[in-house]
Amino acid sequence: MKEVRYFFVPNANVEKELPTEEAIHALRVLRLKEGDEIFLMDGEGSFYQAEVSLATSKKCFYTIKQVLKQEPTWCGKIHLAIAPTKDMGRMEWMVEKATEIGFDEITFLNCKFSERKVLRTDRIEKIVISAVKQSHKAWKPVVNDMTSFCKFIDNHKCNGQKYICHCYSEIDRDDFFTLIDTFAHNVQDIKPSIGNDITVLVGPEGDFSIEEVRYAIDHGFKSVTLGNSRLRTETAGLSAVMMSQLARRVCTGGI
Repeated sequence: MKEVRYFFVPNANVEKELPTEEAIHALRVLRLKEGDEIFLMDGEGSFYQAEVSLATSKKCFYTIKQVLKQEPTWCGKIHLAIAPTKDMGRMEWMVEKATEIGFDEITFLNCKFSERKVLRTDRIEKIVISAVKQSHKAWKPVVNDMTSFCKFIDNHKCNGQKYICHCYSEIDRDDFFTLIDTFAHNVQDIKPSIGNDITVLVGPEGDFSIEEVRYAIDHGFKSVTLGNSRLRTETAGLSAVMMSQLARRVCTGGI
């Protein structure tokens, strides 16, 4: 079977030229030439069947042959808000795998016990785009800058359910997957866009402070656990995305 070549091109239906990095890959690595078939993705729900119309040493122009509108494969939006680890390699791995699994948005939190206070979102963007292309995702997840925990809690609006994962036994916690799975089954007859969004918070290696957990609960977040095991931050983040993905695919009849 002939390999399908995907390129990420924002506003692909308006632009006629591959972005610089994509053009370099097309011309120098794949050695594409005029007449070769390619597929474009705009990150906003559409693929495009296209043909290379002009290939120079540095530029690659294309002509769109067909617009391929895609349907969402899960209900609502999945938003992960997570405190990045000191070792960014672990966080970059998590972002790559979460993108492959499928989620909609990520926000990085600066918490009381955070080991990392700054990060390069431009590098995260590149990893996300690479994973979007590799996994053939029609929508590119939104990557937000780091923000303080309280600012995120104060300003966040969610058309659905909000959860905070933590390990404090003195605060009552429900099982995360049980809650979202039950909710998904209860809303099967509701339009997919109504009330199905999930926002889930995952703390740093030392967990959220107990004051942060209570602050989130006071602002409508539900207290949850991801299971009996004590997970590293990136494992917890990936587990939360996977559980959300499974629950939201259930409500569309995907499993």
